[in-house]
Formats: sequence, C-alpha cells, structure tokens
Amino acid sequence: MLQCRIGLFGIGLDTYWGQFEGLLDRLKGYQKIIAGKLGKTGLEVIDAGMVDNPDKAREAAALFSEKKVEAIFLYISTYALSHTVLPVAQNLKVPVIVLNLQPVPAIDYDSFNALGDRGKMTGEWLAHCQACCVPEIANVFNNADLKYDIVTGWLRDEEAWKDIDEWCTAIQTRARLRDTRIGILGHYYCGMLDVYTDVTRLAAVFGSHFELLEIDELKALRDGINVQQIKEKRQQFEKEFAVSSECEEAELDRAALTSCALDVLVDKKRIGAMAYYYEGWAGNDHENIVSSVIAGNTLLTAHEVPVAGECEVKNVVAMKIMDIMGVGGSFSEFYAMDFNDDVVLWGHDGPAHAAIAEGKVALVPLPVYHGKPGKGLSIQMSVKNGPVTLLAVVQGSDGSTFFLCAEGQSVPGPVLQIGNTNSRYRFDIGAKEFVNRWSKAGPAHHSAIGVGHLADKLEKLGKLLGIPVMRIC
Repeated sequence: MLQCRIGLFGIGLDTYWGQFEGLLDRLKGYQKIIAGKLGKTGLEVIDAGMVDNPDKAREAAALFSEKKVEAIFLYISTYALSHTVLPVAQNLKVPVIVLNLQPVPAIDYDSFNALGDRGKMTGEWLAHCQACCVPEIANVFNNADLKYDIVTGWLRDEEAWKDIDEWCTAIQTRARLRDTRIGILGHYYCGMLDVYTDVTRLAAVFGSHFELLEIDELKALRDGINVQQIKEKRQQFEKEFAVSSECEEAELDRAALTSCALDVLVDKKRIGAMAYYYEGWAGNDHENIVSSVIAGNTLLTAHEVPVAGECEVKNVVAMKIMDIMGVGGSFSEFYAMDFNDDVVLWGHDGPAHAAIAEGKVALVPLPVYHGKPGKGLSIQMSVKNGPVTLLAVVQGSDGSTFFLCAEGQSVPGPVLQIGNTNSRYRFDIGAKEFVNRWSKAGPAHHSAIGVGHLADKLEKLGKLLGIPVMRIC
C-alpha cells in the first residue's frame, strides 16, 4: 500500500529563546504532542522541527521536497515572522494546514498575574500567543496565491482534532486516488447517456490512470483456470456469502470460474477499481462471462477493488474514494419512493460492498437479468442501519467536475427481495425535496453509498483536488 507522507514544522522567533528561559523547550514539547497524534492517523510524519528564521525555512523545504510530502501541517507555536513561513510553502506548492492550537482552552489569569515578574509574564504570554500571527500568515498566503486552511483550537480540543483527522483522511485519499489504476472493461450500456464519461477530465482532476481492458483477455484467462482454483473460489463463496440453497451447482461453478479469471486480470493489470459492461452475442463465450461476473465483482469490491456496473466510470471513482476512507462505497441508484414513510428506496443488481451490509451478503439465483442478457447469480443485501452518505462524481455541463453528496439515514423497514441491494434512506429535507435537489444537480443516476456522515471529509478532499463540493443535505 502507498505510504503517504505529511510534513510538520513549528514556527517561532529565534530572538525569543535567549530572552525567555525554557520557552523553546516548552514549545518543542507541544510540537511533539502534535507529531504523536498525527502519527496515529496512519500517515508518516516528517517533522522538520522548529523553524525560527528564513535559513531554517529553506532547510525544511528541502527536507519536505526530498521526502515528497503530500501536505504540510504548520504549527504556530508562538508569534513568528511570516518570512519564516513563505519559503516552505512557496517551494513545495502543496496544501498547507495551519494549526492554530494554543496549549489550553484559556490562560489561567490569576496564576499568570501572580507571577509578578513581567519578564516571566511575557514568556508565559508567548507560550499562549499562537493566534497572534494567523492573520499575518493568511495575508501572505493570499498574496502568494497559495492553498491553505486553518484549524483553530487547543492541544486537546476534540473538535479541532476531528478537523485535523478529516484533513489526514482527505490527504491520504487524494494520494491513493492518484496511485490507482482504474480498469474499464467492455463498453457503456447503449443509450445510457448520463453515464458516458470524459476520462481525460477524470485523469486531470484525480491523477488516476485509466486502463482499457479487453474482454478477449478475460476469456483467455478464464480458459486457463483449473479445477482446484474453482474449488477454492467456491469455498470463498461459502465463507463470504450466504449462499442460497436455490443456487444451482452449475451456476456456482460458472460464477466461480469467472471470479477466478477476474482475480487474475486485476492482479496482472494492477487494477485498483473497475467499471464494466458488456453484452456479447446471444450464446457466445463473452455473454457467458458477463452473465456470471456479479459474484466475483462483489468479492473484488469487498477486497479494495470496487467495481461499478453499466460502465459507470465516474461512479467507480466515488466508490474508490469511499473504500479508501474505509466506509464502503456500494454501487446503487434510487428507483422508488415510499411516501408513507418519507423514504427513498435505493438498490441495484450488484456489485455490492460487504463491509456495509446488514449481515452477510446473500448470493441468489436470478432467472433473468432485467435489461441485460442472460441469467445467473446475483447478490442481495441491505446497508446496515444508521448514518450514511451518498456520493456522486459529476461532470457538469459547464466543463466542471464536482462532488455531489448527501447525508442521511439507512432505516429499517420492508425491502424488495429481488436479488438486488435494497435499502431505505431518510433525509432531513424529506424524500420529495431530496429527489428534486439531487436530480437537478445533474449527476448520473448511479451513486456510491458509504456508512457514516462524511460530508466534512469530502469537502476537504474537494479543496485538495481543487473541485467544488455540492452538499444537498
């Protein structure tokens, strides 16, 4: 897995250290606390120490450049001159998160004033003086047209650290997206104009590589699968699915054969996500393959290779984002509404993300794939009850790319048992208003669904990518 690095440096004013005994060590101690907490996010922290003059700023910039950091956390330890900050940000040209974190929620005024000695009092004041140069830094960054954001609080402030953790998640997500090879197998569902995608624009925004995959190669790989591989795949089916007793042995073997071939293709091409659709001529080998892919694609989705059907390339990017964030990212669309309960019904014929299922994903037979060739196995599941977020990657009519997201709740209630991923979602703006607002934003009709409320993280990721985030609710 990609090791994502972030830079950390503190800023101060070297003139202070000879004037106020113990101040530098105290501030370094605060920075050590920050480095430790950042290290628990899963990111590698490159700590450049205390930068208190322009020469050290250039040394820090060289270190961060050598280590190829994705972003920089700038800790304001006390008042510092902006010319100790600008060289780092200018030379790296990566996002900067300014940490305006004072030691405690408030100065102990009585203890402070009881010090008596104005020299000691000034030193104590400087240890709490983080906010002083925030406007100075912002002014300089604005004039230099540099990307930055500010987190304000104190060292143990849960709200501030939630904000910082979200930045860390967004930084790691952006880095892993850039490192992802996204496969495109087959072609679009003919006439589904909303899913047609400008891959060049996606590559420009996310930095991902898009690999066009050949169905003939998948067939060749499938022809090379042996009986032992099929047996092992069948065992995986039993382990990871609730396999319906209605499934025919021949269909289970056919799905297992195709699943094995998909695994080989994904490994060979180093694919980290995939969108697919194919029909093939009735009765030929390619139709045999595409009518047996749902089980294998669902397993891939459960194991960090999300797969979107109907060749919905934009949507598999959204699914990959949610998978990287560890919240699922299941392929879905809304298809009906329950006005009695004020919910919107979402589902699809697969693939699905097992990590967010209410119980095990069921593997069931379908006598016909509606609107698609053949018959075979499909999956059936509901998203676990609780908070959820919907995400769509949208290519706007004005040439823009943006995120569309909504936070809601997966709620209990009756769903259709038709071999799909069926769930019920409630939104604080109501079902009618949700459908209207979401649709008018102009996404394709598929979206990715993840557990938890993620809009704050997605907004930060949008800032890192330089794209808007439209939040419906």
